[in-house]
Amino acid sequence: MINITLPDKSVRQFEAGVTALDVAKSISEGLARNVLSAKVGDEVWDATRAIYHDTDLQLLTWNDPDGKATMWHSSAHLMAEAIEQLYPGVKFGIGPDIENGFYYDIDTGDRLLTEADLADIEKRMLELAREKQSYQRVEVSKEEALKFFTAKGDEYKLELIQELEDGKITFYKSGTFTDLCRGPHLPDTSFIKAVKLTSIAGAYWRGDEKRKQLTRVYGITFPKQKELDEYLVLLEEAKKRDHRKLGKELELFTFSQKVGAGLPLWLPKGAELRERLEQYLKKVQKEAGYMPVITPHIGNVNLYKTSGHYEKYGADSFRPITTPMEGEAFFLKPMNCPHHCEIFSSKPHSYKDLPIRYAEFGTVYRYEQSGELHGLTRVRGFTQDDAHIFCTPDQIKAEFKAVIKIIMRIFKALDFKEFVTQISLHDPKHPEKYIGSPENWHKAETAIREVAEEEGLDTIAVEGEAAFYGPKMDFMVKDALGRKWQLGTIQVDYNLPERFDLSYIGSDNEKHRPVMIHRAPFGSMERFVAVLVEHCAGKFPLWLAPEQVIILPISEKYQKYAEKVSQFLKNSDIRALIDDRSEKTGRKIRDAEMRKIPFMLIVGEKEEAEGTVSVRKQSEGDLGSFTLEAFADMILAEVKRLQEYNE
Repeated sequence: MINITLPDKSVRQFEAGVTALDVAKSISEGLARNVLSAKVGDEVWDATRAIYHDTDLQLLTWNDPDGKATMWHSSAHLMAEAIEQLYPGVKFGIGPDIENGFYYDIDTGDRLLTEADLADIEKRMLELAREKQSYQRVEVSKEEALKFFTAKGDEYKLELIQELEDGKITFYKSGTFTDLCRGPHLPDTSFIKAVKLTSIAGAYWRGDEKRKQLTRVYGITFPKQKELDEYLVLLEEAKKRDHRKLGKELELFTFSQKVGAGLPLWLPKGAELRERLEQYLKKVQKEAGYMPVITPHIGNVNLYKTSGHYEKYGADSFRPITTPMEGEAFFLKPMNCPHHCEIFSSKPHSYKDLPIRYAEFGTVYRYEQSGELHGLTRVRGFTQDDAHIFCTPDQIKAEFKAVIKIIMRIFKALDFKEFVTQISLHDPKHPEKYIGSPENWHKAETAIREVAEEEGLDTIAVEGEAAFYGPKMDFMVKDALGRKWQLGTIQVDYNLPERFDLSYIGSDNEKHRPVMIHRAPFGSMERFVAVLVEHCAGKFPLWLAPEQVIILPISEKYQKYAEKVSQFLKNSDIRALIDDRSEKTGRKIRDAEMRKIPFMLIVGEKEEAEGTVSVRKQSEGDLGSFTLEAFADMILAEVKRLQEYNE
């Protein structure tokens, strides 16, 4: 007999070899019908896999993220089976679950797979799902695995198998399809009731541009058709909100192949928007005791060798910039932190000086593969709202909490109401990915956990998501469409101060090592603007809007009065412009709505005679007649409220 401990801490005894599905059935048949997989200890298993030892057990359904992941990974196998049946001879790369659905990378040989083929694949997937095919886990030796895929002529799977350890290789079989896979999977295909293949893209094998480009097919599945229908409506709304589309329509930014892929060009309206975000954070930072610094766009290669960035990311960076001096080389700056370490070390410090807080809107450069570039969310040159705090060990918690307060203030000002705090830890199974001693990592991770608990934050801990030099707290924000974005981040770092030999003189008159806190409330200005555009569908908070007011004279006769109104508003620090086109007022209103300008002021004979304006609010309609003073007061009061300057 073995002991199974359930989430409510109750313990049940079962015969060894019991499955999670058996446990679910012992509780209720209704529960068993909804179990997709199970968490056995710290691992997610098939619900049908036998358990032979005492363990904690969590039954996973569609409501659990790991349950969804099981559904979507199983769906990738189902799609592969359908494609293999429809187009014999195809070969498969990898097919993981992702945040919303799954994909599979496929070598289709001489055949070109197009969007027109997706409907046939969807139809075949649903036919196979209704066959209630079981997913069978089979342990195989390395020799057996190599023999199987050699017979199939699948060089992609053979390459993956060569990297695996004998004795830890598993296949999964479902219907006519067999795949190299760790799992877990659904009990059978009948759980998959609704299918949508969303897009096709090219993807280099293993992300290497020098290797063959495969066809990547994306899809998503649901246990109910109603949920798929709701998702598709959400998808259409997401297309309308796409920051690439709105960025062009609102004239915020552009890209030029002559300048280079992944290097955004900010247009005047976008530059003004970004400048207002920067000025807002600079004001908040000044109040919190940050000091501005500026560092170059390049640095000597030895700087990044000291920091560890060269070893970790050198191969994926832009090529070094060489100079006439033999052996001298520079890198485009991939991070601001090494430069800030050098600023700290430029003069001696006492414990009385700490904490020292340096802040910079520093532009950095990283070489992203062309296939991974995406609007402003994945670029090759971006500006971080970076700051680095150098403090004593006993100041860590207070400084960390102060940064959290800044991030919360920004989220409130920009109407990000839902978020989860992720504690990103190192992966203990792969210590080679990180620098520094286990003791320092333990201290840093403990400090972050304690701060989260003391602040009452809703947290999740994820191993393997830490930076190479330290653990971090990431703020995962939900936008208006329910999508999650990683925005603000705070990192505790004992390691870079050691690598740069940073020190301060303590109260004992001895040298001590400071601790470094990295923080970026926005993350990168590019990515933050992209998320903000999609979150508010281009309808920015009034204090941020590039154009706050547009004045619409109903004819040329009222142009001078429109100019008087415009000057009055500009004198009140309200951004206003005049639409002096010889168009009908209705057309001007429609165009202003499309441009998402918050307020429209219509002026004609009555307004000129009374010194008033007729006010329309974007997407809401007429607000009535206002004096210029009353309208300006209303705008300024709203701006002040939205900026949260009165905290």
